[in-house]
Amino acid sequence: MPYHEQSLYLPVSGGDTLHLRRIRHATRDDGAPVLLLHGVMGNGRIFYSDSGKGLAPWLAAQGYDCFVLDLRGRGQSTPKISRASRHGQTETITQDLPAAFELIRRLRPDRPMHWLAHSWGGVHMTSCLVRYPALLAHIESVVYFGSKRSVHVKNLSKLIEVDLMWNLASRLIIRTCGYLPARRIGLGADNESDKSHLHSKLWAKVAPWVDADDGFDYRTAAQSVTLPPTLYLAAMRDPCRGHVDDVRRFRAESGPHFSRVHLLAQKTGHRHDYDHVSLLTHPDAMTDHFPMVADWLSGCRQDITENI
Repeated sequence: MPYHEQSLYLPVSGGDTLHLRRIRHATRDDGAPVLLLHGVMGNGRIFYSDSGKGLAPWLAAQGYDCFVLDLRGRGQSTPKISRASRHGQTETITQDLPAAFELIRRLRPDRPMHWLAHSWGGVHMTSCLVRYPALLAHIESVVYFGSKRSVHVKNLSKLIEVDLMWNLASRLIIRTCGYLPARRIGLGADNESDKSHLHSKLWAKVAPWVDADDGFDYRTAAQSVTLPPTLYLAAMRDPCRGHVDDVRRFRAESGPHFSRVHLLAQKTGHRHDYDHVSLLTHPDAMTDHFPMVADWLSGCRQDITENI
């Protein structure tokens, strides 16, 4: 595929260094920059692979300049998460995303950027934007894949995956290990610090959207800003980690802004009933709904429907 890759390293507080994988077109250098962010128990590999598959290489082939961020301790960011890790989502929102934003602005001051996220990464991104509204002038559009904040839905999957595994079992494991070794025990692609797990656990409950460190009220702040045009993609076979009803609730509490919630399902004209991961990783995504993402980024949004 026609793209170049390189790794960028960005020092932040506490001796941590963030890794960003830059993936861009091989012959074009004028494409709009895109920041991509993963969710909990994950890393940037949800967006790219060594074989050239994934959303970031696909966007690069369309001419976009992609920057895939690994949050602290995940992916190729260093040091790896351990019992010594003290960072959580407050650092992600107040330090790491603004630092990645500034790096991209230095490298590409000529173009406004787009922000894309998977799952909980969308909560981090929206929190950053409502807390630092000065960033909004430089962000043209946003796309979220399966992003929700609080889990309101009630079903068996929520009982097992959220109530039992995330809220109860994971806290017990953290008490023993000092962090959540999600990759080693098969819960996710990467690990979580004690603080990041605790903070996301608190927000995933039906509870106020308030910073656990300093009390910043994100929901109130969201009512006084206008987010960029935002496409919220939800998957049909996603019963609790990004259920379409919870995606809609996240959209609603993020304040008034131009947006669409679009369900990826056979009944809405797509090839598959996607799940929380396959909406990004399925081979058919490149021809099924990635073109919709490109349309959203390019400003061609009139034909993208609210289909729920």
